[in-house]
Amino acid sequence: MTPKPAGEDPTPPADARSKPGPNAIPHQSATTPEVPTATSPEAPAEVPPRVPAEVPIEDPAKDPAKGPTKDPTEAPPADERPDQELAFAPPGRDTAVALTKITTRAMAARLPHLLVRAMRLAWKADPRALVALMVCQVLAGVLEAGGLLATTGTITALISSGDVADRLRDALPSILLLSVAVGVRAVLGIAVVALSARVTPRLTRESEWLLLQAASRAELAAYNHPGYQDRWDAADRGLQSMRGLMPQSQDVIAACASLIAAASVLTLLHPVLLPLLLLGALPRGVAAVRGARVEYLTTLHTQDERRLLNMLRWHISDQRWADQLRAGTMAPFLLGRYAVAADRVQRVTQSGAWTTAKIGLVGAAVGGLAASLVWAALAYLLSTDRMSVAAAGTAVIALRTVGTALGGLVVSGSRLYSVGLYLDDWARFLDEAGGHAMTRGDLVPKPPVVVRAENVTYRYPGKTAPAVADIDLELRRGTILALVGENGSGKSTLSRLLCGLYLAHEGRVTWNGDDVGDLDPHAAWSHVGYVPQEIARWPLSARLNINLGQPREDDDEAIGRAAGASGADDVIAGLPRGLGTLLAREWWGGVDPSVGQWQRFGIARALYGEPGLICLDEPTSALDPRAEHRIFAGLREIARDSAVVLVTHRLANVAVADHIVVMDSGRVIQQGTFDELLAQQHGLFAELWRLQQDRGAESAPRA
Repeated sequence: MTPKPAGEDPTPPADARSKPGPNAIPHQSATTPEVPTATSPEAPAEVPPRVPAEVPIEDPAKDPAKGPTKDPTEAPPADERPDQELAFAPPGRDTAVALTKITTRAMAARLPHLLVRAMRLAWKADPRALVALMVCQVLAGVLEAGGLLATTGTITALISSGDVADRLRDALPSILLLSVAVGVRAVLGIAVVALSARVTPRLTRESEWLLLQAASRAELAAYNHPGYQDRWDAADRGLQSMRGLMPQSQDVIAACASLIAAASVLTLLHPVLLPLLLLGALPRGVAAVRGARVEYLTTLHTQDERRLLNMLRWHISDQRWADQLRAGTMAPFLLGRYAVAADRVQRVTQSGAWTTAKIGLVGAAVGGLAASLVWAALAYLLSTDRMSVAAAGTAVIALRTVGTALGGLVVSGSRLYSVGLYLDDWARFLDEAGGHAMTRGDLVPKPPVVVRAENVTYRYPGKTAPAVADIDLELRRGTILALVGENGSGKSTLSRLLCGLYLAHEGRVTWNGDDVGDLDPHAAWSHVGYVPQEIARWPLSARLNINLGQPREDDDEAIGRAAGASGADDVIAGLPRGLGTLLAREWWGGVDPSVGQWQRFGIARALYGEPGLICLDEPTSALDPRAEHRIFAGLREIARDSAVVLVTHRLANVAVADHIVVMDSGRVIQQGTFDELLAQQHGLFAELWRLQQDRGAESAPRA
């Protein structure tokens, strides 16, 4: 292996983001000033939230007594910005797409598509309940039409000439039909509610499972892309809106059934009434769509602030940071940031609500004028004997039914359309996994015997300098390869490339001669034991934290071997229920191991499957000297049947390695055995070794 010249700093980006949680790291924008606290007079002015033209913001900078002053939401000049703000990718493209999608015509065109999608999802969740729902809706529509026709017969019989008893007797069949129709429709309405309540939870559960499955199939590198979290958040909003999909769909179908039934009767009474009524419903439809547009854009333009609120809420309340929050007296500062972000959301939401109310008021006014024309036309038809009194009475009921159905269709249709906007985000994530779905091969590998990096280069998104560049090395089963170097030198990135967690942008990593990109990823990772710097603390039992829910036939023996090699056996011995103890203090009966004890569990789970490739990234950083010595004393035995990659800053620990690679700025600058590298007095390895030894000498007690 030939050392490569040093390059630029390949430090992984600090903008890799995750969902708000204990380890969430927001994307930082170099062009956005810091969010001020509510208590600091020296904090820079806050950045105004991005809002569309339909969502105006009150201008707090105008004082009626003093006149306009400097707008406090105006960003300060770049040279006055002391720090970067927690900010995220601008939603310009999403806004442009939303503006073109949310129109009255688009809503009318997409409603059938949304209904079909809802029916498909419901069919997958519960086909029997869906069939029953549709039968109930059809029967309700038929009964409504029959009831209206029975109304005409009833009125005709009651206002005809003759004896009252004869008229009542003639009206009795129509009255009975009307009563049966009303009663059965009431029962069908109850059945629809019950069936919808049965389908919706199943539909939501299925949708959530599909979303989580899509997220688990995204490339690990996706989390380094700022836009990935935006797409996940949008998809998650779509999942939350899924709870309204079936109710809104059923409301639309019910409104359509009532509309068709009443409109059919109304057309039979006089054909001019229906077009006038449809014309009267148009203003309300336009207003409802405009309101949905404002609501969607308001949500879109406050997504960053809402994410920031979730993140701050977690860090302020989570136990893991409680000691540092108090010792650092950070609560007022973080609460100030929370107040600023919450104020942004409130202003934009309030402005959007006022805009929606004004749009609705205009739509109602215009719709009321149009409805008056319908009633005027009915009065004209009756006064000119173009319609009988009985028909006019039925027309009044039909008009009210059609008007109610149209109103329900407009309201439910706009709500369903709004749900559909979020549902599109959910569906796109399922199709693309946020644009980062795995597209690897399907070759099932054998445990790696030889792992090679061939001219490998990898870059993080938004970085011009590569994280690792021109790497050539080889690792064989039964040997230990140590990666050393200063922070940001590319050690962890290279270890993930060797494990197949990342795919090289240039060159390739091979296992037994096969490119890792051609391997089935899950089959490949079953041969990998990976210990990262931060151990996952699964809220599961000690047993499941080692076998990860994938027990072997000799589970207890395998757990015992892995726990013995990692030192986790001492921890397990002290647990109240041994391997059955829940490692989550937040739950009843659970315990919370220390950081070092968690690190032992992390090593044990990597060794449990006896993998062909083991990657240990700072595996003993939190261990006491006795536990650390135990790990490295047994590392040679662990490496007997595996290839081991060891990443560490403690150079004394790499003496166990067969080969040591020294990295700087993403490139290999030295390599050899421990003694060979120490002999190179002017090399980086020897320099770092001397610094560690000198530090120990300076801190040693003097006689």
